[in-house]
Amino acid sequence: MTITGIIAEFNPFHNGHRYLLDQLEGLKIVAMSGNFVQRGEPAIIDKWTRAQMALESGADLVVELPFLVAVQSADYFAQGAVDILAKLGIQHLAFGTEEVLDYQRLADIYSQKSSEMTTYLAQLPENLTYPQKTQKMWEQFTGIKFSGETPNHILGLAYAKACAGRGIKLTPIQRLGAGYHSASKLETIASATAIRKHIDDRDFVEKAMPQSQLLLSSPQVSWENYWPLLRYQILTNSDLTGIFQVNEELASRLKEAVKSAQSLDDLVEKVATKRYTKARVRRILTYILVQAVEQPLPEGIHILGFSQRGQGYLKTLKHSVNLVSRIGSEPWDELTQQADAVYQLGNEQMREQTYGRVPLR
Repeated sequence: MTITGIIAEFNPFHNGHRYLLDQLEGLKIVAMSGNFVQRGEPAIIDKWTRAQMALESGADLVVELPFLVAVQSADYFAQGAVDILAKLGIQHLAFGTEEVLDYQRLADIYSQKSSEMTTYLAQLPENLTYPQKTQKMWEQFTGIKFSGETPNHILGLAYAKACAGRGIKLTPIQRLGAGYHSASKLETIASATAIRKHIDDRDFVEKAMPQSQLLLSSPQVSWENYWPLLRYQILTNSDLTGIFQVNEELASRLKEAVKSAQSLDDLVEKVATKRYTKARVRRILTYILVQAVEQPLPEGIHILGFSQRGQGYLKTLKHSVNLVSRIGSEPWDELTQQADAVYQLGNEQMREQTYGRVPLR
């Protein structure tokens, strides 16, 4: 049986995600972000509901990415997710992308020349952002010219690096419909950004999603719900450099900017520079919100849900993989559980996210 992995946020799950799952054969394993996502924001609805959406649309197994994998730049996000999926025995990694290239060739080149490519990357000018440096590295060593400006494509390149030398076949699927950040309601397949932006347009949401009722009936959150708590954390923390990835320069900029910032977006605008991109600043603010500190990633893999076929496959893994199906007195990952507790503060109707929860079936 073919075993295919998918790395996703499903924020929320929409018709494009269902299309991706429909293109795949065999067992489909999803490694999904938890309650905070890669670009540095709370997921619009909780991880359990998003996992249910995936299972109802054809996923066989959904596992959770730990907080320090889910809320990271593309390379760390991809590496951490692929590490988890590799333990689960995937043979293929499928992903949507705006530019369908020979990603397998890119992975093979990286496996052969990773040292040279890393050295080249380190020597590029500091006035370039990391994504710009990465694009130049791929162009230099592969001869391929591409835009490199679309998030799914950037992740595709990160997946190529993460899968290099692992024997995992990369399966890119052409992304349909609107662009990743498009807020258009006119596309056949609307983006998750558009759904979040137009959440009050019930007719649009129902057309854009296969399980719209799960989204519309679930407690929803956004950064706005956590803005007072974030301001409190910044204003009262005497040493922000104790937070993951916060240096003295960022700490100083944040302390000054928060005094006059009127919203999360306003704060990001005031702090971001060419060196500190808006995406990086949003991730930093997420770390501050949940009081994240650097710590080892968990050895166990947290299961959010499975189909009957997925349950059968899990039985073949139970003696070789550390699987966590219920979090009780012993923590799975303290930081992820801390993030879940903060996430619950965003909406008083939010269900318990950690203790006593068992995998969806």
